Amino acid sequence: MHSHDFRSAEEFKGKNIVVIGTSYSAEDIASQCYKYGVKSVTCSYRTAPMGFHWPDNFKTVPLLSKILPGTNTCVFKDGTIVENIDAIILCTGYQHSFPFIHPTLRLQTKNRLWCDDLHEGIVWPHNPKMMYIGMQDQWFTFNMFDTQAWYARDVILGRIQLPNKADMEQQWAKWRKAEEAIEPTDEANMRFQGDYTRRLMEMTDYPEFDIEGMIQAFLVWEHNKHHDIMSFRDHAHKSLMTGTMAPVHHTPWLKEMDDSIDNYVNGKKNSVNRL
Repeated sequence: MHSHDFRSAEEFKGKNIVVIGTSYSAEDIASQCYKYGVKSVTCSYRTAPMGFHWPDNFKTVPLLSKILPGTNTCVFKDGTIVENIDAIILCTGYQHSFPFIHPTLRLQTKNRLWCDDLHEGIVWPHNPKMMYIGMQDQWFTFNMFDTQAWYARDVILGRIQLPNKADMEQQWAKWRKAEEAIEPTDEANMRFQGDYTRRLMEMTDYPEFDIEGMIQAFLVWEHNKHHDIMSFRDHAHKSLMTGTMAPVHHTPWLKEMDDSIDNYVNGKKNSVNRL
């Protein structure tokens, strides 16, 4: 199954699973399955392992090579053989797909920080009345979406005058060159997208927020994950918008089986342990 179809870790209780991938969906699904009683998790990577300190019933191996015909036995590129696999979960990324859009308006790009074609990461240069929001590989997510929406609004209202197509292509090429020069680290990727988000803020009246503070919060979050992948959710963080420190949840994540609104928002602990 693909991670897109993952709904509940409870169905994998007592099962042996393979998780293919090394990004957020892979680490989250693997952790969720551990929390809900998976028997074993084999993490399979294409280029590099996730690098976390996983529990004892985890194993990290290179990419899946084949499944022996007629069996539940998986063979990996380094020759590792894992038997009795019950499920393989593909956390292998997503493709941009817009089959409902006419080909002359259809974005075709890979999941990267600087999308193919789009002027300012938003405007379709072949027909500037077409705009795309949130097509980038995402680090700032909702804050970036907001600034993109502000920019799109100002283009629609005539507050921002778009350059000609040649100038659009020149500016796009400048950002692509900068993207290709980024060091292969999470911090470098986030700083690149922070610079992009800041540019959109400067071109619009979007309320200023602390981009560097967000980067530092991200780095703390990353440190917490590498210190203990199963407890990083137990740490509280401060809102960079309001300055408010989030409360620490009353129950450690690994033991919290009640994800109801009452429990998380109103603090009403459900005494029934579903495990």
